Amino acid sequence: MTNSSKPERELNAPEHDYDGITFEVVEEEHTQEGQKVKRRGIYLWPNLITTAALLSGFYSIIASMNGEFTQAIYAIFLAALFDGLDGRVARAIGAQSAFGEQFDSLSDMLAFGVAPAILMYSWSLHDLGRIGLACCFVYTACAAFRLARFNVQIGVVDKRYFIGVASPLAAVMIISMVWVGRDFPNIFDLNEVGIQIVNAVIIVAVGLLMISNIKYYSFKSVDRKRVPFAVLPIAVFILAAMTYNIPVGILVISIIYALSGFVTTFLARKQSVS
Repeated sequence: MTNSSKPERELNAPEHDYDGITFEVVEEEHTQEGQKVKRRGIYLWPNLITTAALLSGFYSIIASMNGEFTQAIYAIFLAALFDGLDGRVARAIGAQSAFGEQFDSLSDMLAFGVAPAILMYSWSLHDLGRIGLACCFVYTACAAFRLARFNVQIGVVDKRYFIGVASPLAAVMIISMVWVGRDFPNIFDLNEVGIQIVNAVIIVAVGLLMISNIKYYSFKSVDRKRVPFAVLPIAVFILAAMTYNIPVGILVISIIYALSGFVTTFLARKQSVS
């Protein structure tokens, strides 16, 4: 009797029973019996990892503003690592929550929407003035649109695919291009207006890919499925090739992935028609 009446008491509790001082989070959850209960507090470990991703994005912005572009690149990569880790930790320990989803999106906005744009502007596009500023803003706005669309489509779209490039992958495309440009200054001469215009076009194009309806394979279905053994040697060879020049390797893989979406979309439409 006590266990069955507890959820009802929690659900019917006053909605404004706060003292006006204590900060607390109250979420509505569904129990295994299908009952709605209101719970206070947050799950520590997933949100702590998300906070680390947020810190990495913030540090990248500061590093870009100070001209420390290599540090800014590393920080965004670290944020991408944390972003891929927090969701897996939450699912592994059963700590998924609405607060965690919203916090993760806000962290992604800073780390993958704002930080790469500031990095590109500080590194290459500041000489273009307002045009460079506008191009970077387009990328940031597209990242916000992409994250908002993802939030409202949770549980609606096929989890095997991303609709549009995911914001962490878009950020990797931008920072890998900056990384390659810094390693090959003779090829990517930032004093040439042509190179600056190309960089401006690229950051706008990547932003538009985020809000497109192009399907990209999400690899989420691979996590717990067996794959042929031949996949492992192929992955080893790819990683070995990347060690020759890591920035170029990451950039090439990013470009291949960006182009793969067009093939995936074409095959999906062809399959739906047939």
